[in-house]
Amino acid sequence: MATPVTIIGAGLGGLTLARVLHVHGILATVYEAEPAPDSCRQGGLLDLHPHSGQAALEAAGLIEEFQKLILPGREAYRVMDQTGNVLLDLPDDATGERPEAPRGDLRQMLLDSLPVGTVRWGRKVTAVRALGDGRHQVDFADGTTTVADLLIGADGAWSRVRPLLSTAVPEYFGVCSVEAFLFDAETLHRASAEAVGAGSLFALAPGRGLLAHREGGGTLHTYAQLKKPQDWFTGFDAADAATLTARMEREFDGWAPALTALITDSDTPPVLRPIFTLPAGHRWERVPGVTLLGDAAHLRAPNGEGANLAMRDGAELGRALAAHPGDAETALAAHEHAMFTRAAAVEADDDGFYTIMIDDHAPHSLLALMTGAEPNA
Repeated sequence: MATPVTIIGAGLGGLTLARVLHVHGILATVYEAEPAPDSCRQGGLLDLHPHSGQAALEAAGLIEEFQKLILPGREAYRVMDQTGNVLLDLPDDATGERPEAPRGDLRQMLLDSLPVGTVRWGRKVTAVRALGDGRHQVDFADGTTTVADLLIGADGAWSRVRPLLSTAVPEYFGVCSVEAFLFDAETLHRASAEAVGAGSLFALAPGRGLLAHREGGGTLHTYAQLKKPQDWFTGFDAADAATLTARMEREFDGWAPALTALITDSDTPPVLRPIFTLPAGHRWERVPGVTLLGDAAHLRAPNGEGANLAMRDGAELGRALAAHPGDAETALAAHEHAMFTRAAAVEADDDGFYTIMIDDHAPHSLLALMTGAEPNA
């Protein structure tokens, strides 16, 4: 295929696409708003699923490199109530199929697998417009532009490419999350480290919960989940760390100190992350020369599938383009049909996991999902 591919967004989906295209000898350029690969944190651990994330890395020829990134023992799960009472403790028995690896390391692996110069950093998209005949102009905040013969929007929840295809916009899900980190936890935060255990901890109550996991180097990474209306976090300065921490102290008042410390003793300023979703079943009619993948196409509440689906989208789109040299439209149509089907299957099998964690019966709702117990126990 002679026409280079223009990819907007250097997340896992966009980079997987670029890598699979490279494997098949197809040129691609990736434009990313971040100024450098290490300019911001890339999230915590990511469990890669056999038929999505791992399959994508197989297509990218990187599965052996991925094996080197896996953190052993992280497929352990613990469920607690707000008093710190352990309700379920599942150790990692090394039989799991979803190994955990640091998201940042996974992204760097993909970056390292691409030719130098494939990713253009510091290119924040401000506008995209159709030029006709399937070509599109992309405008960047630095005043530069590029014209794409084949444009792929891998630019996440607030995609600048999506409006070319769809009028859908993300809507607030009714839950917000506050992210925090504890470093050198075994030495400096021992009680919290013991509470989290070897892998992931779910400490839950109706309307709120703490999801924490043990990363490498003694780091504990926590998301505090709160079921709140949108005006709860628009009514104060969430960028003020002291104000946000004080609010979290009130929200988790009376919880076991080892649990609340996961947020209130954060070694980094806490970060508020409202959760938005696109409508279930989001899809569009074929538009020449452009498509989407990952969260730009099917943004859902965190359910363990988002990054895996994005990588699978990227890998399958890359393979479709390689299979139809000179016929990008056939490749894009095949990609969209398969992607819509995959996304719908995940939505149908979702069980509302994110909502279940902090519903009116929490933590017993999650126990029911994991063990078959009665949710109203």
